[in-house]
Amino acid sequence: MDTIRPIKTKRDYHAALKEIERLYEAKPNTPAGDRLDVLTTLVEAYEAQHEPISPPDPIEAINYYIESRGLARRDLEPYLGSRARVAEILNRRRPLTLEMIRRLHSGLGLDPRVLIQPYAI
Repeated sequence: MDTIRPIKTKRDYHAALKEIERLYEAKPNTPAGDRLDVLTTLVEAYEAQHEPISPPDPIEAINYYIESRGLARRDLEPYLGSRARVAEILNRRRPLTLEMIRRLHSGLGLDPRVLIQPYAI
């Protein structure tokens, strides 16, 4: 077995992914399973540094939330205001306010770090 080293280049990254694929079925608490855990951690660290994932657009995040839970726009009224206000927000005619973000977070558990991101109006 080769020695595990830090992932510094794209070549190292692709080699680690190939090795992870080979070890994918490894049983936990075995040498192969431990190797898989270490390689996965190294790949995650490399990706976080070189290919960070941007937070989603706030309106897309709200739309995803309501669609994934089978909710309707009217279910947002307690958090955003009237039906017209919900439409203005989701149609990007009006920005979310700090109070709306607070209510969406406390009422629905939406991440305020996502909701405060700038987005096109």
